[in-house]
Amino acid sequence: MIDHFTPGDKEEDDTELHKLIRAHTLEPPDTENDKEFTIEETKNALARINNKKAPGEDGITGEVYKSAFDIFPRYLTAIYNCCLRSGVFPRRWKKAQLIPIVKPGEDNSNNVSKFRPISLLNIGGKVLEKLLINRINHHIFTNDVNLWRKPWQQEKLQY
Repeated sequence: MIDHFTPGDKEEDDTELHKLIRAHTLEPPDTENDKEFTIEETKNALARINNKKAPGEDGITGEVYKSAFDIFPRYLTAIYNCCLRSGVFPRRWKKAQLIPIVKPGEDNSNNVSKFRPISLLNIGGKVLEKLLINRINHHIFTNDVNLWRKPWQQEKLQY
């Protein structure tokens, strides 16, 4: 079941474009656009976390994380800025607890596709994702990036 829902990422299966993208990710992440996250940005990203969602592997709920932010806003924002500066998304935040849920009407099936996987992620990683997505969206819309073209057709991307 795990192989069905989480296929491997093997470098030997990469296309030429994928090889170029992998190589590009090894370049230093520091650019002129990498301004530090503000406390306000972190607060806004955290506000969009649903308190009702199940916690990830660390067991920390959205409500607890928000309470910690209320007490230590500079500390939590500094953690995200460290991730931004170093170009690292912590492994602990990438881990998901996979819960297979049986699809309605598929109870008696033996097929692995009868399951719908639910991934429970740590709140810290969800907040970092939201911060990064906001930055990416800002870049796309302020620079009029055309997402419908292939990556190698973008004038601003260099591979």
